[in-house]
Amino acid sequence: MPELPEVETTRRGIEPHVLGHIVEGVVVRQNQMRWPVPGDLHEKISNKTILGLNRRGKYIIFTFDAGSLIVHLGMSGSLRIAEAHAPIKKHDHIDILFPDGICLRYHDPRRFGCLVWAEGDPLTHPLLANLGPEPFDKSFSGGYLYETGQNRKSSVKSFIMDSHIVVGVGNIYANESLFKAGIDPKRAAGRIGLQRYENLVKQIVEVLGQAIIQGGTTLRDFVNASGNPGYFQQTLAVYGREGEPCLLCASPIRSIRLAQRSTFFCPRCQR
Repeated sequence: MPELPEVETTRRGIEPHVLGHIVEGVVVRQNQMRWPVPGDLHEKISNKTILGLNRRGKYIIFTFDAGSLIVHLGMSGSLRIAEAHAPIKKHDHIDILFPDGICLRYHDPRRFGCLVWAEGDPLTHPLLANLGPEPFDKSFSGGYLYETGQNRKSSVKSFIMDSHIVVGVGNIYANESLFKAGIDPKRAAGRIGLQRYENLVKQIVEVLGQAIIQGGTTLRDFVNASGNPGYFQQTLAVYGREGEPCLLCASPIRSIRLAQRSTFFCPRCQR
């Protein structure tokens, strides 16, 4: 599933081609996504200028004068810049057309993504209103995690993957951040001290920042706005490395299922 770094990579990739540009039209070949694509999407955004292009969590927000188009890539979706006359591939469901002959093409084999129209402030939309802070915001701090985690018995890995606590820390990045912070992913969120949470926040920010720089992590479906894969997977320290030596102590990396997600850690370095 595309996570925060993949979504931010997509946003940055398409921004020069769409921000400040006028939408010429919309072609919807398949309108059954997670929720039906608005039947009047063409009327809502055609001949309108894209005034803003932002990200909230794993959602990309296209701002127009009359409202906003909120896009989620689901489990296998992508937004790519393409020539409007380029051959249509299977699962190329929606094109947003521009006068210069290019289009923003939405591709989604599993159709778990969505395109939702929001009137007024998009951040008050039900999809966005209850999300936790962005990991790069000042409000996301060790103190915040420490206070929020008090008396919680759930694992720290599940805790930081909860989008109501903080957005964008997906499974891969949770594994990597906890390894770099030296924290056992099984440890209860309420049994971690302030200093260790401060270090964990630092590692989360660093891991996500590096992933964005390297274009995200390609494990199955993700490609960026130009159709190229991300390269962060080449630097993964624990994820997908079960049985391989830890980069710090050479102990074999272990893998368990935690909250139904694959979890990788070093039993010696993480406590």
